[in-house]
Amino acid sequence: MNISDIEVAKQTINREIEALKVMENNLDETLSKALDLLQNTKGRVIVTGMGKSGHIGSKIAATMASTGTPAFFLHPSEASHGDLGMITADDVVIAISNSGESKELSDILVYCRRFSIPLIAITKNKDSSLGKNSDLVLLLPDNKEACPLGLAPMSSTTATLVMGDILSADLMVRKGFTEEDFKLRHPGGKLGSILRHVSDIMHTGDEMPLIGKNAIMQDALMTMSEKMLGCVGIVNEQGELEGMITDGDLRRWMSPDLITENVCKVMTKNPRTINADALIAEAVNVMNTTGRGITNMFVTENKKPIGIIHIHDCLKAGVS
Repeated sequence: MNISDIEVAKQTINREIEALKVMENNLDETLSKALDLLQNTKGRVIVTGMGKSGHIGSKIAATMASTGTPAFFLHPSEASHGDLGMITADDVVIAISNSGESKELSDILVYCRRFSIPLIAITKNKDSSLGKNSDLVLLLPDNKEACPLGLAPMSSTTATLVMGDILSADLMVRKGFTEEDFKLRHPGGKLGSILRHVSDIMHTGDEMPLIGKNAIMQDALMTMSEKMLGCVGIVNEQGELEGMITDGDLRRWMSPDLITENVCKVMTKNPRTINADALIAEAVNVMNTTGRGITNMFVTENKKPIGIIHIHDCLKAGVS
């Protein structure tokens, strides 16, 4: 048979979609009971599985750990050689086996039954050895694998992965998991940089280039040179930000008597500002979309400057 690559791809996608639809229709109150166990555990969630199920289990444990549910993956073979000691009476175990008959899981099953450790099974066969020895069974669809031979785990591993995502997503909602919580668990990489706030990178205190509204441009030039941020903020008697002078303003107002002019004559009134708790990504968006673009922005609270950021600070933080 001559079957194109695209046809095989579409067959694979459709078979996996069919499996997910079956799993969706099979969802019942067992899911909520499993979530109750996972949410209320005093210990950790321990995920285990052999072969392809183990690889998916590792991802499920990693997702849970990064989204507010302490979890780790325990390899069945290592468990049989001493790592059973990692499981405590306060933990919940999730055991994964498509058939429910993985022999490598037997020691974990016996250990959980002996010490009354809650066990949630993810399997397509609730009457299997795993299903019968578990407190709860989350059913996988009993569909044919998407593999052209119907042998290699494809539909089943996709369904297992989605079941893990369902558990993680539900737990996030139940626990009120926030972007700030996510940031704390992802300090590195692109995700961590995207979730950083303006307050994490802003210049504060003496680093801020500020002068009073009664000052002259000579004072402004000296402050700009000293602070080296390419701008100066103009504040009134109450300490509120009224304007801002940038390198661009200097070029537009260049004249022999510029240094004797009052700063209020040269400044840009009511410059764009941002809150300290805003994401850096929001600050970059404001800088890039304001008129011809700006490179500095003051951070204010009740109209008073508490910090300043430069576009270079954002780039150094990994946000562009």
